[in-house]
Amino acid sequence: MIRIHYVDPDGNTTTLNVPDGQNLMQAAVQNGIDGIVGECGGSLVCATCHCYVDPARLSELNPPTDEELELLDEVAAQRKDNSRLSCQIKASAALDDLSITTPETQY
Repeated sequence: MIRIHYVDPDGNTTTLNVPDGQNLMQAAVQNGIDGIVGECGGSLVCATCHCYVDPARLSELNPPTDEELELLDEVAAQRKDNSRLSCQIKASAALDDLSITTPETQY
């Protein structure tokens, strides 16, 4: 299991043990993490799983695809340099102790 820290906009942290290979949106939805909606179920069409990745660890992720970049242009909250869609981030041992912050809104 990989520890992922979900930080809400107020700074409150919930840590989940996420199975290797599961995407961070699925883990959040299954565990009731506020701020991650995942309306499309991870099919890369809605952007309601927008999150901010710890900038110090951003380079450890696979680069976003063109499809993800297009959806990030449509997010409801401010897009930042460390914005990603959590459905596109798969838990792996290399990402243990990763922190992601949920935006103030997904709509």
